Amino acid sequence: MNDDTIAEKIGQLFLIGFEGTTLLKNDPIAADIVNRNLGGVILFDKLLAKKMAANNIVTPTQVADLTTSLQDLAEGNLLIAVDQEGGMVTRLKEQHGFPTTPEAETLGNATDSDEITRCGQQVARLLSSLGINFNLAPVVDLNIYKKNPIIGALSRSFSENPDIVFEKTTKWIEAHRKERLLSCLKHFPGHGSSRSDSHLGFVDISATWREIELQPYRDFISRGYQEAIMIGHLFNNNFDEIYPATLSHSTVHKILRSQLQFKGLIVSDDMQMRAITDRYGLAEACCKAISAGVDLLIIGNNICHDPHILEKLHSELLKAVKTGRLTTKRIEEAWTRIQKFKLLRAI
Repeated sequence: MNDDTIAEKIGQLFLIGFEGTTLLKNDPIAADIVNRNLGGVILFDKLLAKKMAANNIVTPTQVADLTTSLQDLAEGNLLIAVDQEGGMVTRLKEQHGFPTTPEAETLGNATDSDEITRCGQQVARLLSSLGINFNLAPVVDLNIYKKNPIIGALSRSFSENPDIVFEKTTKWIEAHRKERLLSCLKHFPGHGSSRSDSHLGFVDISATWREIELQPYRDFISRGYQEAIMIGHLFNNNFDEIYPATLSHSTVHKILRSQLQFKGLIVSDDMQMRAITDRYGLAEACCKAISAGVDLLIIGNNICHDPHILEKLHSELLKAVKTGRLTTKRIEEAWTRIQKFKLLRAI
C-alpha cells in the first residue's frame, strides 16, 4: 500500500462523536469525512464534557436532516451509530418526541414472547426513519451480579440465564435486520459479573467472571452471526496478565477469533472511558487496540471533547505504521472487515 491508501484506510477504522445539531461545511467532523475518509459517527443526546443537555439529538426532523447531511458528504458510505437499548440507555428520548422502549430486564421477564419482537421492530423502524444504520445493541451480558453499577443496576441485562438472553436478543436482532439495521453484541467477554464501571476506572473481573458469560457469544457465532461484537475494557488475568480485553491480542485472537471462531467485526467500547485513559495514553491505546485485533475504534468525544481528535489520532496511527508499531497487514484486515460490515446493510 502507498501512503495515501494507508491514510484513507486508517480513517475508516474510527467511529467518532461530534458536537452539534446541524452540519456546517467548516465543521471539523465534515473535514474528517471528506479529508480523512472517516468510517462512521456516533450520535449523543447530551455532551457531557461541556455539561450540555442537548447535542446531536433534539427532534426527529432535526436528526433526519443531520444524518442526510452526513451521508451526503460521505456519498452514503457512513456508519451512523447510536446506543438505543431501551430503558436507561436511550439516546432518542421521549422528551424529544421519540417513542419509549422498556429496559432489557423488563423484556427478559415478559411472559408475552412477542413483546421483544414488537419493541425491536419499534426501535429498528425509528432508527431507519432517522437515517441511523448501526445500533450499538443488544446487551448480552448476563445479570450475574444484580448490583453491578453499569449493567444490573441499570436493568440492561435480559437475564442471568444465557438461554433467555439468546432467545430475546435473537428476536431483537431479527427485527433490526428486517429494517436493514446493523447490530452489535456487547460487552465481550462479559460485563455482568463486574463490581465496577469501566466508564469510571479500571475494571478487574478476574475473580468474578464465569465461563458461562461466553455462552451467548458461542450460541450466536455457532448459528452464523457475523455482524459485530463490542469488546469491553475488562481485565481478566486468566486471559491476559497485562492488558484489558480491548488491548489484548490474547483475548481477541485466542478466545474470540480462534476458540469461538468469530469472523465478523470487532468494535471497541469508547476508548475515552477511564478504564483506558487512566492507564494508557489515548493514541497509544488506539494503536494497541488495532494491533490486538480490534477493527473499529469508538471515540465518543463525549466524556472528553476535542473537535480535532480524529486529526490527531489519524496522524498517530499513520506514524505507528511508518515506525512498524502497526503493520499494513493489520490495517488492511481491519479495513476489509469494516467494508464487509457496511455491505451487510444491503443484504
